[in-house]
Amino acid sequence: MAVKIRLARTGSHKKPFYRIVVASGEKAVQKKFIEILGTYNPCSNANQFKVDKDRFDKWVSLGAKPSDTVMALVKKQGK
Repeated sequence: MAVKIRLARTGSHKKPFYRIVVASGEKAVQKKFIEILGTYNPCSNANQFKVDKDRFDKWVSLGAKPSDTVMALVKKQGK
């Protein structure tokens, strides 16, 4: 079972809000997930991105593959 760290969209029309979730690679993006690691709000002025870095590192060490978008956001936050 391939585990991925990716964005799951919530929010309303033209007001997206994303959760950073750990999910099975076979599941659809909106379906069940294993754990919520953080949130991302692209509509705010500061592009609020919050992630539990310890849990993120734990899942990556266990073999979870972050999506390209999540990886870019995490690198951007690290600066």
